Amino acid sequence: MTTQLGIINPATEEEVASVEMHDIEETDRAIDRAAQAALEWRRVTPADRARLLRRFSEVVDSHIEELARLEVANSGHTISNARWEAGNVRDVLAYYSGAPERHSGRQIPVAGGVDITFYEPLGVVGIIVPWNFPMPIAGWGLGPALAAGNTVVLKPATLTPLTAIRLAQLGLEAGIPEGVFQVVPGDGATIGQRFVTHEAVRKVCFTGSNAAGRKIMEGCAAQVKRVTLELGGKSANIVFADANLERAAASAPYAVFDNAGQDCCARSRLLVQESAYERFMELFEPAVKAVRVLDPADESSEMGPLITAAQRESVRSYIDESDVAFRGSAPEGRGYWFAPTVLEAPDRTGRAYREEIFGPVVSVVRFKDEDEAVAIANESPYGLSGSIWSRDIGRALRVARGVETGALSVNSNSSVRYSTPFGGFKQSGIGRELGPDALLGFSEEKNVFISTEE
Repeated sequence: MTTQLGIINPATEEEVASVEMHDIEETDRAIDRAAQAALEWRRVTPADRARLLRRFSEVVDSHIEELARLEVANSGHTISNARWEAGNVRDVLAYYSGAPERHSGRQIPVAGGVDITFYEPLGVVGIIVPWNFPMPIAGWGLGPALAAGNTVVLKPATLTPLTAIRLAQLGLEAGIPEGVFQVVPGDGATIGQRFVTHEAVRKVCFTGSNAAGRKIMEGCAAQVKRVTLELGGKSANIVFADANLERAAASAPYAVFDNAGQDCCARSRLLVQESAYERFMELFEPAVKAVRVLDPADESSEMGPLITAAQRESVRSYIDESDVAFRGSAPEGRGYWFAPTVLEAPDRTGRAYREEIFGPVVSVVRFKDEDEAVAIANESPYGLSGSIWSRDIGRALRVARGVETGALSVNSNSSVRYSTPFGGFKQSGIGRELGPDALLGFSEEKNVFISTEE
């Protein structure tokens, strides 16, 4: 049985679509179709699998603007961000179209014969996608999973299913066989949990909250089921006194306010060396106030709304108990708007400094020296991303090695490239996505020994 759910534009609070929400029975049917399709998909030659993925990439490329407009309406992402996100799906598919013909095993020297290894697909992979980046995160699991010979059943976030549904249609248009890539919208507690309990699903990829991630991990343990988790973050943006302060201050707003701060990689803790603190804040304030928070469909918009009214109230609860240094501006009226906000955190004990807010809020703290910067950065239970700003590359490398986080940038705030690995330390998750080794996470390694003795 299916029910209809109205999809709301967070910038206007108007319904933009109605989507069928599926139940466990329909999810089981999708998984069964994927399990049957997997028997044939794994036999498709690497060259043909590569050709289909290239074609899928090309079809996505021809629909970039359509996908971007869908994301603006569904998620409130700015049009420039949404175009990048659709382009990222295209690029991930193109990148992993080169993988099937290079996903090779090894010949290992042994006594008495020949030893060779093979990579075999797992079978059905369940991918659970969050609402903050619906398109890219779908592609990060989808591309390498298909390239490795698996089939995929994808559950989009309840709030943001539109681009995932369209991607599945485009996959069929590109020639991806029926059952190889399916999208099943519905409630996470129902459908996502079915991925965990269904024996035909051999791996679950989840991006979302730590609470949900722990539950998925616990459930997968019952079947020793493989899992990749990308969870929360409270990343540090570390600015040393010898940095290019003008550049660091101009870049810092976008390191945390991009996507209205609804980003696990958001540098929501800003660590500034005390000898440069006053000067940095002088530069930072006008940069924050210059962030253009506008209708996300406006070509000049740099930040859109939060996803829901409930999320806005959650963010506001942190501000109500904090000291605000300064704020930017946001539209008034309909829409879940929230102005970029800067807090000062002199004692590092407040809830806003310690917890992941998932909104356009950054806490600024002073540090004395290199050792203290590393210590402050590492006091969080998370370790997903971060930045280091310094002209001293030796210092930057020392700090990069010392900070417990999975993806760092020096004199940059870039977190994600499809050609490099992405994932977190500590409570930010388990496993890695993207990069040249992503297929290993969707494969079983098989060892075969062939005796040559008579």
